[in-house]
Amino acid sequence: MSTPQSNPAGDSARHSFPGTSEEETHTHSESPVSDHVRDIAEVPAVEVITTAAVHLMSAAAVKCGLAEGADAEELKDLDEARKLITALAGFVTAAAPEIGSQHAGPLRDGLRSLQLAFREASSVPDAPGKGPGEKFTGPVN
Repeated sequence: MSTPQSNPAGDSARHSFPGTSEEETHTHSESPVSDHVRDIAEVPAVEVITTAAVHLMSAAAVKCGLAEGADAEELKDLDEARKLITALAGFVTAAAPEIGSQHAGPLRDGLRSLQLAFREASSVPDAPGKGPGEKFTGPVN
């Protein structure tokens, strides 16, 4: 927990954090931009978007039972997979015009593969157009 410390000049913007020495403590006006913020500022938007989509895809694949290993079936959770696939479909649909077909095409292919995997894993198939994400992508066959 941070606690404000008064200094002789009355600067209340000075904070001490556990594990920091007096030399490491900075006033807000002197504090440099964190390395993480600087790093993310240098990453193109298309890379951030595709990385987020790949994370959604990976999570959905696991929840569809597509994980490698003996515990793949234990990790399967189609209710969670439905949510992830629907989020991915909305995300890819919204991002496609911004990232261009070169990047959107593979994301759409991955999304379609997940939608088909979900359909195959489901004991009661959804009606055409009612599967996860199909309100954004249209029916998947």
